[in-house]
Amino acid sequence: MYGGETVRQKLFTIWNNPQFYTEKGQTTFGQLFPGASKNDFPQPKSVDYVMEAIRTIVRESDIVLDSFAGSGTTGQAVLNLNTDGKHRKFILIEMMDYADSITAERVKRVIQGYGEGKNAVEGTGGNFSFYDLGEPLLIGDCLNEAVAPEKIREYIWFMETKTPYAPPAGDNPYYLGQHNDTDYYFYYEPQTVTVLDYAFLSTVSEKASGTVIYADLCSIGEDKLAQMGITFKKIPRDISRL
Repeated sequence: MYGGETVRQKLFTIWNNPQFYTEKGQTTFGQLFPGASKNDFPQPKSVDYVMEAIRTIVRESDIVLDSFAGSGTTGQAVLNLNTDGKHRKFILIEMMDYADSITAERVKRVIQGYGEGKNAVEGTGGNFSFYDLGEPLLIGDCLNEAVAPEKIREYIWFMETKTPYAPPAGDNPYYLGQHNDTDYYFYYEPQTVTVLDYAFLSTVSEKASGTVIYADLCSIGEDKLAQMGITFKKIPRDISRL
């Protein structure tokens, strides 16, 4: 494997540097979490090992993805490397219950600094965001009723416009807003079948060039909808998936 524009180094098959040994990773973990035993998080990777891999392969503005983040060694490696003033980024994914208490906490301590006295390590600086997975929006072909309608509205709006959702002013609870001269409605009730009919259209007061309306059913013919500039999207069939 070869590096980016400024790094052209061939990697050897075997890396036999003592700084890359697992024992070094265990020592670093113990410094970050004093009192932790080897059984708390066995065999974390050496930070120097990960730094060397990133330094050799990754360009200075790349994003490093670690989909099995574990104790967060990759995050620390990127932060350490960025003390050279460059702007590498990282995404860490961890599904285990220690994602907050160990993975994210490690990154936080590396940024802020850790240890005391002669063992104190200065923080690298930087920042990160922590996100927790919520309920799935769809279960099979059905909307998950455990998801708040407002969250579904945010998702619909983003998938339609690729912009952040801001609740509009007004009294119509189903109106999402206007984007590129198109009005969007999400006519949804968790326990009720909603129907796009003339009664619902009487509540539509916005007048954009086009209108997109999500509902469970539609009782108006396609030709008539086209004459009025309305696009019907069936819930949940026509909800776009990421």
